[in-house]
Amino acid sequence: MQKWSQLFYKNTGLNPYVWLVFFILPFYYISQYSQLWTMVTGIIIILVFFVCYLLAFITKGWQVYMWIGLLIAISITMTIAYDYAYFSLFLAFFIGNIKNKAGFFTLYSVNLGASFLTVNYGFINQSSLLLSQFPFVFISLMASILLPISTYNKNKREQLEGQLESANKRLDDLVKMEERQRIARDLHDTLGQKLSLIGLKTDLAKRLLRKNPDQAIIELNELRQTASTALKEVREMVTTMRGTQLVDEMFRAEQILKAASIEFILQGNPKLQDTSQLNENVLGMCLKEAVTNIVKHSQATRCIIEIEETPSHNVLTVNDNGIGMERTRKQDRRGTGILGMKERLEFVNGCMDIRSGAGTQGTSLIIHVPKLVRKPIKEAEE
Repeated sequence: MQKWSQLFYKNTGLNPYVWLVFFILPFYYISQYSQLWTMVTGIIIILVFFVCYLLAFITKGWQVYMWIGLLIAISITMTIAYDYAYFSLFLAFFIGNIKNKAGFFTLYSVNLGASFLTVNYGFINQSSLLLSQFPFVFISLMASILLPISTYNKNKREQLEGQLESANKRLDDLVKMEERQRIARDLHDTLGQKLSLIGLKTDLAKRLLRKNPDQAIIELNELRQTASTALKEVREMVTTMRGTQLVDEMFRAEQILKAASIEFILQGNPKLQDTSQLNENVLGMCLKEAVTNIVKHSQATRCIIEIEETPSHNVLTVNDNGIGMERTRKQDRRGTGILGMKERLEFVNGCMDIRSGAGTQGTSLIIHVPKLVRKPIKEAEE
């Protein structure tokens, strides 16, 4: 079970004041009876129900099912003895938050069957209160059917999104670790031997400096040539060092969207030509952030990604058919990462255009990143 103090707003979207009305309603209902012992007995039963309800939230394991069984029994008693059929709403909400699949469907079936049987029993016995409240009883029964399924599916989706996000983080960590190991191997292979050679030649030049100055000068020239060669190799390695490529990020984006049951459509070739590695990295990070926002906030069913290359820019368009940017901002107070994307793009003189609302379905992000092809600076030859 989740922490009970966070369930009302997070999982149902209902205002806490609405739940307060539901808590007060049974006491008001019992107060309508004229006989004192009937009122006292009803109030005691209601208090026992809410105490058991609280205990069901704070306990774990088999005790949860014990308390729910007692709650169902109290709900049946209140429906038969007092014609109050609305405790099933509390049970429907609680059962929807049970994570165990077998436990959920078992309790869901028991609560639904008990609610239908007791309500029909009241109708057969011509209960005047139940008959007068037929529209509200019918709504309560429909809520008992739909609310647990809706809450269970929503919790399941949030759990899957959390697992997906955790898996993506672990994947990123593994990629970073592998990249660090590769860089370490390249640096060792490139510099290790030459630095050792530089050390040996330095010692040799020091010994020859007095005995054979001409040979010492030759060794120093070779030492300088070795250092220049090492510097050139390091520059070439850094220049050609592989970073995050757009084609790899596109593959990960397709996996994430398909896992979220969002249709993925790619238009254009993600293998960019004549583009600096830094700018391609920025483009890949922006794509990653945009896809993450679509999965988390947009409620979209389709995502279209377009890639267009011009002589001076790469244009990436990410379009979804979700609820739009304005509603996304209202639902997520923490923001959707747009500011971070703009900061990355400003670093490489790129820009982003957002189109959402005003009759536009979903949201479109149009990202422009310059190619800025630069050649590595060559070592000056003497």
